[in-house]
Amino acid sequence: MPRPVAPDGPESADAGHPAPHPSRVAARPRTGRPPVAHAALGVGAILYGPRGLLLGRHRRGTWELPGGTVEPGESLQETVVRELREETGLRADPADVRLLGTLLDQVGGVVRMTVGAVVTHWTGEPADQPGESVGDWRWYSLERLPQPLFECSAQSLTVWRPELPIDHAPAHFTPFARFAAYDRPMRGDSG
Repeated sequence: MPRPVAPDGPESADAGHPAPHPSRVAARPRTGRPPVAHAALGVGAILYGPRGLLLGRHRRGTWELPGGTVEPGESLQETVVRELREETGLRADPADVRLLGTLLDQVGGVVRMTVGAVVTHWTGEPADQPGESVGDWRWYSLERLPQPLFECSAQSLTVWRPELPIDHAPAHFTPFARFAAYDRPMRGDSG
């Protein structure tokens, strides 16, 4: 004679009769207060095409990729697209953003996380945007990059192209997916 089992237990399925679906498991925060901030998350967008690599000059003098901080509720791809539009006026679709991975370093006791991304298609011409701290957008040959590069941009570029002769502070890199397919020039349409 078969032994009785609880209807929602792991043994509730017998030959030919599927087990009932378990109840949903709830999750909640530990507390109603937000965690103490000790990290910053940002993105760096690599746009490389027939005219070269797009870099802009920060008002503090470093050359950098378009990018910035992730806003609440945004995906990383959406952040890349928003920052690209806000800083350069260029348009892209989140489906055309390929995430390379996360770079971790620290500045002044704050963990800095930068997600390098390759934008495979965009439209428009880069132009300075009112109120932005980065401007003077130009296309550069990989053999003639300007100096100095912003550390996060330099780190993202050497993840994308390890052979680039760029010196920068060390960072831990965790790849999201294989990205060797992005080693070729991407499309950038004018207009």
